[in-house]
Amino acid sequence: MSNTPATPSLRWDIGPAYDLFISLYVLHKPAMFGLRPLWAAGVRSRLPAPLRDWLEDAVDFHGVPLNWLHALPEPKTARTALDTLAALPAAGRLPALLSLQDARPEMKTILERIAADRTHTPADVDAIAAMFQHRSNPPKAGAAARLCDAFTRLEETGEWLLEALELYYQVFFAEEERRILPHLYAAQQAAQQSAQTLSPDRLVTGLSQGVRFSALPEMQEIILVPSFWSSPLVFYREVAPRITLMIYGARPADVALVPGEQVPEGLVNGLKALADPTRLRILRYLADEPLTPAQLASRLRLRAPTVIHHLRELRLAGLVEITLQADGDRRYTANRGAAEIIFQRLAQFLSASGTAGE
Repeated sequence: MSNTPATPSLRWDIGPAYDLFISLYVLHKPAMFGLRPLWAAGVRSRLPAPLRDWLEDAVDFHGVPLNWLHALPEPKTARTALDTLAALPAAGRLPALLSLQDARPEMKTILERIAADRTHTPADVDAIAAMFQHRSNPPKAGAAARLCDAFTRLEETGEWLLEALELYYQVFFAEEERRILPHLYAAQQAAQQSAQTLSPDRLVTGLSQGVRFSALPEMQEIILVPSFWSSPLVFYREVAPRITLMIYGARPADVALVPGEQVPEGLVNGLKALADPTRLRILRYLADEPLTPAQLASRLRLRAPTVIHHLRELRLAGLVEITLQADGDRRYTANRGAAEIIFQRLAQFLSASGTAGE
């Protein structure tokens, strides 16, 4: 019997429907992705206030509905996603995006009871809020109460949800879809070529720009999906037992997220990350050995949330790599070659701007 670890098979998926929802997530959490908050607010302001407020709540409720998006029929365009949602009964739209059938049993029980009774109790809100805190990025304060309210009137909620998404598509994403589509196909083609020579572990680490899964040998299949708007971060979820869906960045380093922007976000994020003394100290520790946020907090004598904030900035700049442990822990290491890449990009930018307009 061979002791060689199992190797997961690879499957590929693609479609701007993923970016329809990822773009909404990024626009509502711009700091996480190095996006200028004022620009993000400007895009959101294209929607009337009631629909804008509802979309903000919806993003808090379901984040990026990976299970639902993965199950969409081909082709997975934004139009496909909207038409599929419109075909559902209005009362079924929010539960579908929440993947309520796959949710924690206690959450499913509470929300289904609220929908049936059309009322909720303070205990219901507290229970949902406690479950939200287990998310890697918990929603804003009050989201649990708003979700419970939404389930007391699911028909109305479903109508508002579809109207808001349709309008967002009309005023912004329809044009954006045309811009990003060539990059999605180019990124998938490049990834498929890399898969011919790299092991799944090295391929996943490269596509995710520094994320390693310690449980990867236990996975049966990895479904890889390119996304323009997620760069440089990843979204991932187990969509079936031992089957993980991973969204990886498909935006080239020299292409800005903001259309027409002259300075790539990657360069700005890299210089910003290196310009902080605490982050430099963190990199120095991580250059010696992998550490968890709790271990770094102890060494730096800082609160854990402060350390996590700095690690996010370093991750956004590609300066650290992460190993996701099976028990949920995250161990960070320094990406020694990343600083050199940042300075190379700076040199290229200065050279290009020095000749502009002459």
